[in-house]
Amino acid sequence: MPLSLTKLRNGHRWISLARRPVGSFQVGKLSENKLLTSTIANKFDRFSPLPFSTRNYSSTISFAKDYPSHTIFPMPALSPTMETGTIEKWNLKEGDEFSAGDVLCSIETDKASVDFEAQDDGILAKILQEGVLGQDLTVGTPICIVVEEMKDVEAFVDFVSEEGGKRLTNESAPATTVSESLDLKFSIPASSLNRSVAEEFVLMPSARHLSHSKGVDATVLAGTGKGGRVTKGDVLNALKQGIPMPDLKKATQAPQNETIAPAPTASGPKPVSITDLVHLPLPMIDTDGSYEDFPNNNMRKVIARRLVESKSTVPHFYSSMEVELDNILALRKNLAKNHDVKISVNDLIIRSSALALRDVPEVNATFDPKTNQVSMEDSIDISVAVATPSGLITPIVPKTDRLGLADISSVVRDLAGRARDGKLQPHEYQGGTFCISNLGMFGIDEFSAVINPPQAAILAVGGGTARVVPTPWIDGLEEQEPPRIKTIMTARLSADRRVVDEASAGLFLAAFKHYLTKPNLLIL
Repeated sequence: MPLSLTKLRNGHRWISLARRPVGSFQVGKLSENKLLTSTIANKFDRFSPLPFSTRNYSSTISFAKDYPSHTIFPMPALSPTMETGTIEKWNLKEGDEFSAGDVLCSIETDKASVDFEAQDDGILAKILQEGVLGQDLTVGTPICIVVEEMKDVEAFVDFVSEEGGKRLTNESAPATTVSESLDLKFSIPASSLNRSVAEEFVLMPSARHLSHSKGVDATVLAGTGKGGRVTKGDVLNALKQGIPMPDLKKATQAPQNETIAPAPTASGPKPVSITDLVHLPLPMIDTDGSYEDFPNNNMRKVIARRLVESKSTVPHFYSSMEVELDNILALRKNLAKNHDVKISVNDLIIRSSALALRDVPEVNATFDPKTNQVSMEDSIDISVAVATPSGLITPIVPKTDRLGLADISSVVRDLAGRARDGKLQPHEYQGGTFCISNLGMFGIDEFSAVINPPQAAILAVGGGTARVVPTPWIDGLEEQEPPRIKTIMTARLSADRRVVDEASAGLFLAAFKHYLTKPNLLIL
């Protein structure tokens, strides 16, 4: 790649780089002897007329005279909403060759696990981020180094990822031990501390209880209480900062070479002093049960952040309606028995929602907070919430109103299967005009769902429950019809008040109920 060195007014030399399609940049040899580190994004924004995107490029680079020509690959933005990513695994090892289209690594984004494919041929010279270092990397963080010649791989053996990749040398400062880096005021021996209280009263009651529960001897700390007493806050700060304290068992254990004095031969019992009571070893009781910590993945973090953002910025209002399911259950049974067509209740709900959105297009809209404008969508693309081991994802059924029941069943089954395997493509879960969340199969009767912006509404569907429904009273009949047992489902619409008003929400739910109670309309 051609490089050009431009003399800037501050006296530094900055490399002008051409944009690469894979979101990487190439570094060549320099004539300077010292290591030069520069923040390219800021310098280009200030001095270069070329467009520069910090999303597709690493923010800083480091290079030295003995580095051959190489390319640093940053963490790519594999989705429009991706801000951080975690490298699950590398498909190649250092020194492996690859061609265009080969998968370099698998990256866990905010929605799914996506393969990072190479756009050009090359050789993987150095992996900069893997394992623990490869978790929660911001977009643009350098993740690997690629060269074109196999002989150049050895030059990057000691290349480390620090501010874009500083060179690791033997002249680095010696490592500091843990004890040297700690605050020394907490590690002063208790005998040399300026205290005006007796040794048995050094610990405040709350500090004593906390230190005993943690199994450490906190008397070695420099107390901030009156007379130099150690408070609960001192113990908490010491535990938070990792300040070493002796083990309580060792502190309270008597020395092995100490001889025990024989018991007195006097007939009367020996009086017990307060000092003896204070230094009695307290029994350690373990009240914690067994548990296992699992690190939170990117998808759940993003879901939590967006739910909080939606509830705090989108004006939600809720409308509920009860719907009888007996007719659609009879239709479903008839299709399976006579036509060998297996349709789920969820497929019928999706079909009814699509037709209701066609009748009430005000609900099939999105809201742009930047322009404060409402967009009425022509296409009805319903997102269906699917629970996966990594979190909740909403694959999209495009043009739902134009699909029949069999087509909807086939598409939803395919999307749900690939969603649980983490094999969805970004265009299959990004977008959508309306969302449905069905928890009826989990035994949930009713619930309220949170809107997924920029969509304006989401339908929360519970399970059907058997209820005794009274029949209407008819005047003139000697015998009124007895009450009947019906299967009732509760559907609750969460809508954005900036887009949908109460009347539109009521019309949508009425249309939704109309199609479910007259399921013959769904097969037209």
